[in-house]
Parts: sequence; structure tokens; C-alpha cells
Amino acid sequence: MSIWSTILGGAAGFAFGGPIGALMGAAAVHFAGKASRGQMGAQTGASEQQAIFAAGFIALCAKMAKADGVVTRDEVNVFKKAFHVSPSEAKRVGWFFDQAKQEVAGYDAYATQLYGQFHNQPAVLEQVIDLLFHIAMADGIMHPAEMTYLRNVARIFRISDGDFSRIYESHTGPDQSDPYTILGLDHQASDSEIKSTYRKLIKEHHPDLLMAQGVPKELIDVANDKLATINDAYDKISKARGIK
Repeated sequence: MSIWSTILGGAAGFAFGGPIGALMGAAAVHFAGKASRGQMGAQTGASEQQAIFAAGFIALCAKMAKADGVVTRDEVNVFKKAFHVSPSEAKRVGWFFDQAKQEVAGYDAYATQLYGQFHNQPAVLEQVIDLLFHIAMADGIMHPAEMTYLRNVARIFRISDGDFSRIYESHTGPDQSDPYTILGLDHQASDSEIKSTYRKLIKEHHPDLLMAQGVPKELIDVANDKLATINDAYDKISKARGIK
């Protein structure tokens, strides 16, 4: 199932409230006449969790695009790559993105609804922040307004400053990042603490677990990248310390 089918299927199959529900409802109404009854029926297999995640994330991307006042081609391309948007769906997803930008509801309303849905699944909320970092840094520049936006969304998600620093560090590049910060550890951490923290992060951010919790499969490439970054950080620390 494509990302668009997930969103439209969720709108057709579930009664959502809040700003995310309003967006999905608008999409269902707008495109109802452009899809056959059979197509709509096939789309209603989308899970509630995946539909809310996908729609909420697109809405937050759209609101972030307004943070620095400029939407660059690089940002759009990373967005399309992250979502595996096919050429046949580009216009419809673009419509949803533009609709979210124009909505009266602010980003805090979307973030609050996502938190309400996934507050018991912190790794899923962290995935949202990770994806937003990918979009914000697509042009190689983190605008101060974008960083402020990301920090505010993270606070709504109840993500600690320490965990936010860990996420940010993973996006600074392998040559600049501190492997200890990526794992959320102090340089004085013991070998056993390093091992246990590494295993915990690998378990929490495993793509299969994230999909089971509501992250659409179209976004799992980013989860795989995160897993690779965690593994790389642990490998660097292990080699430096001689951890077996």
C-alpha cells in the first residue's frame, strides 16, 4: 500500500478528530470523485496508527517549510524520497502538503495530536523528529528558525534535551559527530553501560518494531539509516576501548 493510500484509506475507514482528522477528511472529500468506489474500498485497509502518523508527519513538514520562509528543491526532494512518493501520486501528496501549510491550525496542534496518539511509543515520536531533521538539513543548512521549530515539537513530544541532542548529533555527519552523544552517553560511561545502552537503542529503533507501532513501511529507510548510525557509533567506541 502506498503512502497516499494509507492516508486516504485512513480517512475513509476511521473517524478522526482534531486537525489531523480535518486534513484527512478534506482529502477524502476532495478526491472522492477522482477514485472509483472499488479503489476507495481497497484503501480502507490502512491502519489507524499508520494513517495518523503519515498525515501528521506531512502536516509538520508543511508547517516547518514555513519556519525559514523558504521551501528549497533539496527539501522537497528529501521529502519525496523519504515517503517514496511515486510520480503518479506526486500531485495528490503535493495537494495535501499545500493544504496543511494553509490550515489555520498551527504546528503545535498537529504535534499535540501526534503525541496523544503515540505517547506510549516514544521511539515512534523520535522517528518523527528524525524525519524532520532529514528535511531541515536537506540543503546542508540548519536555519535557526528550523532548529527552534524542531526543539518546540520535541518538547511537545516530551523528548528530553539530552535525547534531542542525541538525535541532532546523528545528523551532523560521521566525521563531526560524537559517538558517545549519539548513544546518549557520557565519555566516562562504563563498558557495561555502553553495551546495555546500545542494545536498548537497537531494540527500540528496530524497523520491524516501528512498523508494528504505526510507522508506515514507506518511511523505514530512514529507520534503517538511524540503525546504521547507532551501529557505527558503537563500533567506533568499541574499537577505541577494545570492547569485545
